[in-house]
Amino acid sequence: AWAFAKAEHKVPTLFTALANASEGRMHEFKPQELANTAWAFATAEHSAPMLFVTLACASEERLHEFKPQELANTVWAFATAKHSAPTLFAALA
Repeated sequence: AWAFAKAEHKVPTLFTALANASEGRMHEFKPQELANTAWAFATAEHSAPMLFVTLACASEERLHEFKPQELANTVWAFATAKHSAPTLFAALA
């Protein structure tokens, strides 16, 4: 997803498939992978509400492992995607 978003190559079917495949595996993602996934979907402007719900939960559980840049990218992605994650943002405060 990151490479396609970085290249500004929008492939909705790919992003939908990646969202569906990722949702059940978020617990396996490292903080950088969580941040990159959020960034890619926000950058590609691909709506995936359930993915962002899952990303928020997984990120909140591992917040203490995030580096500052990963936190910044994650917050930016949620804001850009206009996805509210009050519990995640409260944990960041």
